[in-house]
Amino acid sequence: MRTDIRLALPSKGRLQQPTLEFLARCGFEVKPSATRGYIGSIPALPQLTVLFQRPRDIIVSVAGGGVDFGITGFDVIAEAQADEHIYVLHDALGYGKCRLVLAVPEQWEDVQNMHDLRVKASQMPHPLRVVTKYRYLTQRFLETNGVQPFALVDAEGSLEVVPEIGYADVIVDVAETGATLQQNRLRVPQGGVILHSQASLVANRASLRRPEVMAVAIELLEYIEAHQRAEGYFMVWANVRGESLESVGRLITEQTTLGGLQGPTIAPIYPNPTSAAAHPHTRWFAVNVVVGRHHLTEAIEQLRAIGGSGVVVTPTTYIFEEQPSRVAALRALHQTLRPA
Repeated sequence: MRTDIRLALPSKGRLQQPTLEFLARCGFEVKPSATRGYIGSIPALPQLTVLFQRPRDIIVSVAGGGVDFGITGFDVIAEAQADEHIYVLHDALGYGKCRLVLAVPEQWEDVQNMHDLRVKASQMPHPLRVVTKYRYLTQRFLETNGVQPFALVDAEGSLEVVPEIGYADVIVDVAETGATLQQNRLRVPQGGVILHSQASLVANRASLRRPEVMAVAIELLEYIEAHQRAEGYFMVWANVRGESLESVGRLITEQTTLGGLQGPTIAPIYPNPTSAAAHPHTRWFAVNVVVGRHHLTEAIEQLRAIGGSGVVVTPTTYIFEEQPSRVAALRALHQTLRPA
């Protein structure tokens, strides 16, 4: 039985570089092998081997157990229908966002929504030809919307040109901004969005029975969730004059909106002998508070208004909770799994 722990990452496509950047921000910088192009490592997780694969191959590898973890698009995960073998650790890593959509030619003015497409398909001289790489999701979507009859057409490469070439009528494919669809004179009718997708982290269910794999899964989730929670927040320090810790606390909470996560942290400052001699009756306190990006300017102005000085601002890297919901769900799953 295999004893190493493997993580598969995209080797190409729109998720490749964003995945490496995201992991680095979470504290898991990936180091490619100097001699083998499809292998890498993460110094922060020395027990882990990184494999680079095509996004669609990643889900196959994780489902088959050849790889323990993988990062790929949720659209690929949903298409694979591998829930029996795959556990989605995190379905919203926050990048690689796109939509899986059905798009029709712009000149189909009689098709403004899925009802119109259903009518058109029933009146065409041949089954509605739908070109896609997502056969399962497409078939389920069309059947759910009552579009009959239809025929699925396989194709490689860019699907947007297929209707213009003439061997398909409509397409089902991923779209990020919709610009490529417009360039090829395609549009999404109302109700034509099949799935919202973004980068997701998955694990092989059987692998999670191994304690060492479960430990890595929890560590990955803890740091990913803590980093996501910290994004958009800043740590703000300021020196504030006051008679006592309590008086400064009232000043902060009653005259500002600086609530922080649970409230501001306030501590007395050990006096500098020089400044203490010059101002013997002045006491200073250090105020520390976490502030959202959109409120940063307001927070600095409020601190100044109550006599704050020496304001220092730094970005936050992690904000850890007692136990994130996804980690709690994983631990609950662990209780149901037999050890390998």
